[in-house]
Amino acid sequence: MSVLEQSKEDEIAVRQRVDALDWAAAKESLSARGYAVTASLLRAEECAELVALYRDEKRFRSHIVMERYRFGEGDYKYFESPLPPVVAILRKAAYRHLAKVANCWAEAFGESGARYPPDHAAFLEECKRAGQNKPTPLMLHYEAGGYNCLHQDLYGEVSFPLQMVLLLGQAGRDWEGGEFILVEQRPRAQSKAEVVSGNQGQAIIFTTRYRPVKGTRGYYRASLRHGVSRVHRGTRFTLGIIFHDAK
Repeated sequence: MSVLEQSKEDEIAVRQRVDALDWAAAKESLSARGYAVTASLLRAEECAELVALYRDEKRFRSHIVMERYRFGEGDYKYFESPLPPVVAILRKAAYRHLAKVANCWAEAFGESGARYPPDHAAFLEECKRAGQNKPTPLMLHYEAGGYNCLHQDLYGEVSFPLQMVLLLGQAGRDWEGGEFILVEQRPRAQSKAEVVSGNQGQAIIFTTRYRPVKGTRGYYRASLRHGVSRVHRGTRFTLGIIFHDAK
């Protein structure tokens, strides 16, 4: 199966991988820790084809060199429309499950007006009405010495509370270091860091901005930022899937 030319059967196969995930366990982990690691969603050959796309500038709408903006050391590229089929399918299929989590979180926050539609196309229409019509799925690239500062991926007034990153190589084989890091800011307490590991083809689903935490007076917002620690050896490629679009 090519990530650029997929048949209906290929599309169904990718969607079935997403649907087969243990979404109940993912929801529990997301609510408890702000992240969840899935089973493998991409095969090794699909990962390799996505990495090979990085050299094709026609596939991307924007190229960001992190050093220029003091974001870190490395670079990333946002895909142009239309997205590669496998990226579009993963985005659409995962959103359908994560919208249920997002709506539970909105209810916990008391956001009666914040309801996420079950279909991703409908959510993108909301982004478009807010002037956000640029696709946000991206590929990130780090060489030895590269890292990504702690940040949040917000591109306008409309945002989705969850996103995911898929590992396109294997830590320990293709690179050393380069751990995915989440830092949670806790009220009246020191921040808490999590180092999250995964294997090639797996996705790390994580909080875009806040997760609900139960306190003595109901739920409060715990703010999280994410980043990547310094790569010590090799080359690290990942696929980032953000569900809201950008201005």
